[in-house]
Parts: sequence; C-alpha cells; structure tokens
Amino acid sequence: MVNKQSKWYAVEIAARPEAEEALEFALNELDALGTEINNLGKQRGESIKVVGYFNEMLDPGLVADHIAEALRIHALSDDTVSGVDWHEVENKDWLAEWKKHWKATEIGKFIIAPPWQEVDAVPAIVITIEPNMAFGTGTHETTQLCLTAIGDTYTPSQSFLDVGTGTGILAIAAAKLGGTNIVACDTDEDSVRLANENAAANGVSGQIDFFHGPIYDGTPVFDLVCANLTIDVILPILPLLISKAGSRLLLSGILVEQEGMIVDKLERSQISNFTIERSGEWICVNVPLGPSS
Repeated sequence: MVNKQSKWYAVEIAARPEAEEALEFALNELDALGTEINNLGKQRGESIKVVGYFNEMLDPGLVADHIAEALRIHALSDDTVSGVDWHEVENKDWLAEWKKHWKATEIGKFIIAPPWQEVDAVPAIVITIEPNMAFGTGTHETTQLCLTAIGDTYTPSQSFLDVGTGTGILAIAAAKLGGTNIVACDTDEDSVRLANENAAANGVSGQIDFFHGPIYDGTPVFDLVCANLTIDVILPILPLLISKAGSRLLLSGILVEQEGMIVDKLERSQISNFTIERSGEWICVNVPLGPSS
C-alpha cells in the first residue's frame, strides 16, 4: 500500500548528551514512528538534538510528561533538556531512509533484525522485531544483558516467565531456544498485543502464553523468571518475583547508580549468591535460586 500522507511531524528536543537514552525512551513510549540523534559535528559535552517523528502533532503537555518521567527514571534533572520544538516534515519517504540505518544486532547466541533485512545467521538464532521501541528491540543495554543471560543459562526443558514482556523479545528468545512452557505478561494492553504480533512474526506463537496483567500470589512457580522493568517497579514486588523463580531470577532495567538499592533488598531477603553484569549505564542481576540453576 502506498502511503499518501503528504507530511509528517517531528519533535526536536535539545538536551545535554547524557539525556540521549532517556529521551529516545520517552519518544518511543509516545509511539514515535522513528527516532534519530543529531550529534554530528558536536564537541564533547555540547548540546544534542533528539528527534522523534509522528503522523500528527501531540499534545505538548503529554510530551512534557513523558520527558519528565524518562528523566526521572534515568536519574536526570529537568534542566538536562533545554528546549522542545515541533516542525513539519515533507514526505520524502524519510521512513525508508530511516530504515536504511537499522542494522541487525548480534547479542550472544541471537541476532536481532528488522523485518525488512535478510540475515544469513547460521548458527546464530534470528529474532525479527520491528524497531519502533527503545526497550525490547535489541538496541537497549537492558535487553542485551537479559538476552545474553538467557542464552547462557536457559535450557528448553525449563519453564520461563517474562514479567513486563514489552515487545515480547525475551519470551521469543526462550521459544527460539526450544522452550515450550513460556508465559509472558505485561500491565500494558498494547504491549501484549504487540508481543503477540512479534511472536507470530517469529513463528513461535504456539510456544508462548501472553496475558494482560501482573503476577500475583497464585501465579505458578517457573524455573527461570525474567523481570526487565525499572527499579521502582522491581523493589515492591521483589519478594513475589523471588517466590516465583524456582531456579533462577534475572533482574534488569536497573541503573548502575541504583545497584546498592537492589543489592540491599536482595540481602535483606537472605540472598547473596548473585552476580551483576554491566553494560553502559545499566545492570542485570543474575540470581541462582535452585539446584538446577
């Protein structure tokens, strides 16, 4: 189908370089069609521009709220952002141009590729994901940390629970490794729909049971539980996550400076035999909990 839309809308956010990741997250949470970073020719520490593209202009208050929340999650102050401006973009098939910059990403046993790119990946395992969200497309450090850990520790005979599945990429990874007893949940209904679509695109729909909602006391115990969330979500439910992990618990979406918070909470739960992997500003906590871990 030919897209007859004559113009698009771009929001440009001027900010300090350390806010790049947070702002990409905010734009993708707003369902941006694509994002880009304008930092060409910039000196170290000089302001950059993070750009998001949309079919229509969004409410400025909604954009401001998402930016503020993303900065909070990334432990950045509001003055990290110096300006937000909208402008129209003529339709010059910029979406096709943007796609040219997306390349397959190799992460441990996996290669994460956009649907328009053919990958000769043998013996790697290809996961196809539409790259329209920062978290869960293979580009974000938390996703990469979790995928690496899953590739290193998961076996097909194990049951798997993905809490906060997002795009479904971690559950899909377990299914691609041969797992069949896989459950994934998210409190965001749109994420569950997207995860189902991604599972179908990867040919593993029958191996994963997606549901909308949180885990609770009645949730069964799974061999491997993965929770790639944020620290403010993880801490209140950590005892529940521990109780549902029969063999291993993976925790990510945690910033390096928040490491002490999760370590303290684990130690208060009488757990000390965990390992921590780091990538960029993020960590993944790998907690063995059972004899088969």
